[in-house]
Amino acid sequence: MSRVRDFLQKINIRAALAWEEPLSRHTTLKIGGPAEALVRPLDPASAMDLARAARKEGLPLFVLGGGANVLVGDRGMRGIVLDTSLLRGVRAEGGQLVAGAGLAMDELCLEALARGRGGLEDFAGMPGSVGGAVYMNARCYEVEISQVLAWASSARIEGALSRRPVAAREWSYKRSPYQGGGPASGELVLEAAFSLRALDDVGVAHAASVMRARRADREAKGHYRLPSAGSVFKNDRSFGAPTGALLDRLGLRGRRIGDALVSPWHANIFVNAGAATAADMRSLIELAQAEARAKLGLELEPEVMMVGDF
Repeated sequence: MSRVRDFLQKINIRAALAWEEPLSRHTTLKIGGPAEALVRPLDPASAMDLARAARKEGLPLFVLGGGANVLVGDRGMRGIVLDTSLLRGVRAEGGQLVAGAGLAMDELCLEALARGRGGLEDFAGMPGSVGGAVYMNARCYEVEISQVLAWASSARIEGALSRRPVAAREWSYKRSPYQGGGPASGELVLEAAFSLRALDDVGVAHAASVMRARRADREAKGHYRLPSAGSVFKNDRSFGAPTGALLDRLGLRGRRIGDALVSPWHANIFVNAGAATAADMRSLIELAQAEARAKLGLELEPEVMMVGDF
């Protein structure tokens, strides 16, 4: 019996468990080999207990949210993949809207609108989860999650549940204090609270209009045409142009390795055109980096995390 199987048979938590689960079913790229054990806790306490116990035992642990910014290796991941997708509760607390880490950001936007609260409109249509958005300090249409985030609760390996208020100095472009040593270490985001403004009927109608426009813009840019992870590379203002424009300048639109394709409609969106492997996608990402380095003297930083065994 493997250490992971023995551990999960002994631990007392409320969770759904799957063995050798293909992670291609759980990422927006639809790429990735199997997780040795995919565990979906049913409540924050179970997630916290699992993370703490696994780390105490020295077992590999990876936290998976909506799978929107992840490229999983073709051979998958050994150890435990903690899938937050069942942590989906939403509640009002002290004038704030509190959401579980596994709730889809788009669903949170709709829930806020239904409750007459504004501030999340620019995140409408964004793939991924609340926890992932907090972890990555997601940025949409010049608005960052940290600008509307009041606090996030997280579990640390050495202590109890902690609630951390937002401190501007700890946040920057696509960076949050939760990243630390990466999703396999540090803290597990469990909930996040958002400070949103109250809307009257006119405000609700305007917010709904903005949300429709954001989804339409994403559709026009091809975000949903084929499986993708959204933008592959971060934008760097010092480069003088968005990364997509730079990749355009290099003539990379339509470049292909296997079924990994630089989309013809947006050069910073790489798509799975059918049966792309993780190796194909990584090779295409490395090709784009090499071209930018050789021809523009620029180092492109991936936004997509590459994890597991390639």
